[in-house]
Amino acid sequence: MLKIENIDQNDHIVLQLKGEIDASNSVDLDAAIQEMLNKGAKKILVDCAQLEYISSAGLGVFMSYLEEFQEKDVQIVIFGLLEKVHQVFVILGLDKLITIKTTQQDALEAML
Repeated sequence: MLKIENIDQNDHIVLQLKGEIDASNSVDLDAAIQEMLNKGAKKILVDCAQLEYISSAGLGVFMSYLEEFQEKDVQIVIFGLLEKVHQVFVILGLDKLITIKTTQQDALEAML
């Protein structure tokens, strides 16, 4: 099960992910990211502190937006990954394409 929450901060949005992202609910993540882009979001922090699992379909959602993020000058930083989830990002090389930080504070500082 996946729970997604958007939290508007001063100059950025926190996308909070809780639970598991798999093929059946990765469309929900896709819709949440698309909605933020439609609203003109330029700074997105993805809070994965409570994300217990992500499948290749979930990672594919992030990958599918990389070009659009660049084109629209959108900064995205993922933070709080559990070690087992972080390893999936590393194995697929996404840690080289998306900035990943340990804490929300580190993620904010990476956007300055």
